Amino acid sequence: MTLPFFRLLLVLLSFSLSSSSLWAIWEIVPYGKEQYVTARSLKDFYNFSRMTRSGNAVVLENKEVKLQIRVGSQECLMNGVKFILSDSVVAHQGRVLISRTDLSKLIDPVMRPNYITSAAPFRTVIIDPGHGGSDSGARNQYGTEAQYNLKVSKMVRDRLKARGYDVQMVRDSDVFYSLSQRVAIANRHRNAVFLSIHFNAGGGRVARGIETFTLSPVGVAHYGRGVKSSDFKVRQGNYQDSANIAFATAVHSSALRRVEVPDRGIKRARFSVLTGIKHPAILLEGGFMSHPFEARLIHSTEYQNNLALGIAEGIEKFRLALLQRRR
Repeated sequence: MTLPFFRLLLVLLSFSLSSSSLWAIWEIVPYGKEQYVTARSLKDFYNFSRMTRSGNAVVLENKEVKLQIRVGSQECLMNGVKFILSDSVVAHQGRVLISRTDLSKLIDPVMRPNYITSAAPFRTVIIDPGHGGSDSGARNQYGTEAQYNLKVSKMVRDRLKARGYDVQMVRDSDVFYSLSQRVAIANRHRNAVFLSIHFNAGGGRVARGIETFTLSPVGVAHYGRGVKSSDFKVRQGNYQDSANIAFATAVHSSALRRVEVPDRGIKRARFSVLTGIKHPAILLEGGFMSHPFEARLIHSTEYQNNLALGIAEGIEKFRLALLQRRR
């Protein structure tokens, strides 16, 4: 049985560094043009009690955390939540290797959110309902993405306000804002988090499920394409890399607990609306309007309410984790 993300955070908040220096216990292995660390050193550093390998599958676990990776794959499961790594897991000279980028920008912020120094406790949530006005987004026989984005965003707003949050909506009606305008609106606020809500389309009539995006770290490509020279430029949002992935984990896992759709994972992207945001920021795709069954779900008030509840719960979990860190 998978553990709720918040319980995972509370358990890991108590983890402390070994008396050894940070890099003294990491087995760092050059491979290709990158540096990697061994799965064995992950086991030692994060106090996993057991590491097992069966073929290409590797499992690290203790009583509270289960981390699963596979040689040749970019998928990683932590307590049942899917993450898409920046680099594939590799096997080299009998050792299983994970890139240092994935260690520092994904695994460590999720495993040790108490070491995230860039994010402050917040009471302001900026909600960005994607598209709007002349930009309807995806369409199907039931409606437009812009409409669904706004409906769910308002439901999230109402739930957060009931919990005492200051909620700022980028738009609260069917109007158009450019991506740069959305970023400018978000950056007016202090001690906030930013959530852009969307629904997906594409992949024929097969693709379905929820996926959540954070800004790609420096040197990491937009999901689904190769690395470009521009990917090595530091963006405003990169200063929140660690907070971004922890925020995504909280919201993504909480949403999945409330709606029964496939988990497409937490992924990296270079969406313009994420690059310029100075707060922890994520973009959530709440399902596929192009999938026959999921389209009907998205159109239902029950699904919209459940998704909004999961999102609000995830935001609360992330805030409480940051508060716990500072005690």
